[in-house]
Amino acid sequence: MARRGNLFILAAPSGAGKSSLISALLKDQPADMQVSVSTTTRAMRPGEVDGKHYHFVGVDEFKALIEQAAFFEYAEVFGNYYGTSKITIEQTLDQGIDVFLDIDWQGARQVKAQIPDAVGIYILPPSRAELEQRLRSRGQDSDEVIADRMAQAISEMSHFNEFDYVIVNAEFDTALTELQTIVHSQRNRLARQVEAHGGMLEDLLAQ
Repeated sequence: MARRGNLFILAAPSGAGKSSLISALLKDQPADMQVSVSTTTRAMRPGEVDGKHYHFVGVDEFKALIEQAAFFEYAEVFGNYYGTSKITIEQTLDQGIDVFLDIDWQGARQVKAQIPDAVGIYILPPSRAELEQRLRSRGQDSDEVIADRMAQAISEMSHFNEFDYVIVNAEFDTALTELQTIVHSQRNRLARQVEAHGGMLEDLLAQ
């Protein structure tokens, strides 16, 4: 029997480098790893592809999916709905593919309630000063917006202890290595190895 994929949940405050770490981890597009594609009601932006960046649906269709309990988690953000499809995730995991969810702590809590063995990873910045500098370096927001983002980040970071692992992204390459180590360690857990190599283990131990 082929091994079932692992479900990894990654969360972080804005500016901690979560998206960059996920992109670097999957840059060679390994066949046995992929980022979950969320379902959303927001309008498609130029350059986006349905099914690659998001699954784009109408509000009525999204609400119907809610009624069908089709999402592990969903939320309304700035008037648009976003959700993580149960069917898509389960089908991907059953193919032996590891799935990475890029969601917030609230979504992570909902997913863990339904899949307790999902692996939660929280990405932290090395300091408040560094986080603020990263937000300012984008050059897109006013001081007021930066202050709001910092307040939100501090609130979000207070939930880091709900996760299985914490990575402090002080130096990007080190943080990436730590993320890779977590992924490989999870794949080598006893239950996963028995699942993937049960027949071989029986042969090795046969009297």
